[in-house]
Amino acid sequence: MRHGYLLSSLLFIAATAHAGVIINGTRLIYQGSKKESSVGLTNPDNIDYLVQSWTDAGRNNPNKPPFLITPPLFRLDAKEDNVLRVVRTGGNLPEDRESLYWLNIKSIPSSKKMEGVNTLQIAVNTRIKLIYRPAALRGKPEEVADKLTWRREGQELVVDNPTPYYMNFQSVTLNGQKVLKATWAEPKKQTRFALPAGVNGHRVAWSVINDYGSVSKTWTAPVG
Repeated sequence: MRHGYLLSSLLFIAATAHAGVIINGTRLIYQGSKKESSVGLTNPDNIDYLVQSWTDAGRNNPNKPPFLITPPLFRLDAKEDNVLRVVRTGGNLPEDRESLYWLNIKSIPSSKKMEGVNTLQIAVNTRIKLIYRPAALRGKPEEVADKLTWRREGQELVVDNPTPYYMNFQSVTLNGQKVLKATWAEPKKQTRFALPAGVNGHRVAWSVINDYGSVSKTWTAPVG
């Protein structure tokens, strides 16, 4: 009886796995000297997708980002490519440091109705960093990542970033123990990361992710 029920369920429900829409980049750097920036999308599957895109200023920030995405909603056919263009629409952004926003790309697979079969279609929303880099900034984050200084305050690791760049960490370790909460350091600010219980040491090592998603060299420094 149980085997018959399982077989009936398997025949009734069909779930199809797809690779999904591929975003050609792990982040989008908007150069302030240019009129727009863009990111490519690829559909490697045999089905079409509806792609919806928008920006936000962070989950706890209700402010509307000063960027327009075109096209905001379109169909990406099977085995086809397309490009999302991001245009700045104004906004009083700092010109002496980078600003961080988020680019959301939601892909919704198409489905064909088949009699007697239920299909489960899952919409996937991918969120990548949208970093506005003012025209006055000529260098790259990894070129000045050695300027970071570190200190420990109780169960927090504090990093002082005097540079104008967001430092997106690939890895931060304290005496070889990974600091899992270390994500990124804001420009010209101090950023605090919670340390897990039992993590001790007086020497920190860190590496950052560059504009192309590659990992930099590793730097080390004493913890003040």
